[in-house]
Amino acid sequence: MKTLKHTIALITVAFPCFVYADEDRPNIVFVLADDLGYGDLSCFGQKRFDTPRLDALAAEGMRLTQHYSGSTVCAPSRCALMTGLHTGHCAIRGNREQKPLGQMPLPAESVTLAEQLQAVGYATGAFGKWGLGPPKSEGDPLLQGFDEFFGYNCQRNAHRYYTDFLFDGDEGYPLDGETYTHELIVDRALAFIRRNRDTPFFCFLPVTIPHAAMEAPEEEREPFRRQFPQFENVVGRYAGAETVNPIASFAAMVSRLDSDVGRVVDLLKELGLRENTILVFTSDNGPHVEGGHNPRFFDSNGPYRGFKRDLYEGGLRTPTIVHWPGCTRPGSESDVPSAGWDWLPTLCELAGAKVPAGIDGISLAPTITGVGDQELHDYLYWEFHLEGGRQAIRRGPWKAIRLGVGKDPGATPALYHLPSDPGEQHNVAEKHPEMLAELTALMDSAHQPSESFNFGQHMTP
Repeated sequence: MKTLKHTIALITVAFPCFVYADEDRPNIVFVLADDLGYGDLSCFGQKRFDTPRLDALAAEGMRLTQHYSGSTVCAPSRCALMTGLHTGHCAIRGNREQKPLGQMPLPAESVTLAEQLQAVGYATGAFGKWGLGPPKSEGDPLLQGFDEFFGYNCQRNAHRYYTDFLFDGDEGYPLDGETYTHELIVDRALAFIRRNRDTPFFCFLPVTIPHAAMEAPEEEREPFRRQFPQFENVVGRYAGAETVNPIASFAAMVSRLDSDVGRVVDLLKELGLRENTILVFTSDNGPHVEGGHNPRFFDSNGPYRGFKRDLYEGGLRTPTIVHWPGCTRPGSESDVPSAGWDWLPTLCELAGAKVPAGIDGISLAPTITGVGDQELHDYLYWEFHLEGGRQAIRRGPWKAIRLGVGKDPGATPALYHLPSDPGEQHNVAEKHPEMLAELTALMDSAHQPSESFNFGQHMTP
């Protein structure tokens, strides 16, 4: 039976002009894993280890089986999520460093998800990895809609889990280099939830697991070292870290992430907030191949081709769960194609906040709640400005991928029919010239020129 609050929420979805009473607005917890592949959760096919808390979340909620990240690397994926714009339109389209610390900042005029929720009374906190602007720059999370921030402002510093500092707001937070930073970040997020239990809140939790260096506390690695002893002679190296048996570390890291999502769920239940909280779990892109991680051993990309930095399905399709008791049907799944830029309109609509005009995202509220007709994308588009420049577009069952854009902007894309070829093994461009021409024209029109990100120029990491 739905509660009064859920009834109000469903009415709001069906009739967007309905205005929430402040106390009825749903809380939002958004967990963004870092480089977690489609096949890295047991509820999405992982066989080497289990993720029981996330499996339970999926069993009680909805799996989105055709959800894509905003990009195939960190910063542009976060930009798409925050602004509702795909990488042909958004300001940050690549991982662009700024010295001495941080990445290219979101412009001050950006309209973010956090700002829209803040405007209707949400307490907003971000805990984890930001990567969208240095402290005190125009992209500082405290200037982009967040009341508080704790974690890694700079992506480069987020390559390690044992570091000598994080950021608390826009000020440095010194550490001893021996503390597992993921634990501090999750603890701060839990404290934020507890502190704001009596007001609607948006808890953005962009954790670093399982990104970059394969590091986890030894007591959590030990069971997996016993499970995978064949890798005891393998040493993973990344950003100055050396890890014996990185295979065991990866399993320990994802298991730790799973248990910490469970801690969030348990706290919501303890505080009586579980039924009125939307919890979303997804990843910023596909699995990486760094620090000794072996995604082929874990089948991290599931049945799909490619990894992080690829625009094939494996680099973009992510394990995604939505959990909202009384609204998402338990054990359900949706194959509606969707992407990271859809979360801004979705969560704004469900929260009764204004959806900005001129964005690329569409609201998934009808899919999540089962109320109303779901609008579908005409197409999904991505571009990537490293590895020679890449573009991809999906329209219905068809997907086109163009490589080497920096040298040849007019290169003929490859064409794949995803229902019959989910692994993108068979280029059928010659068999379907009309479809190829249609997608090529769409691909060209989806790319809005950018002073900072033009194919063939500024091609720096």
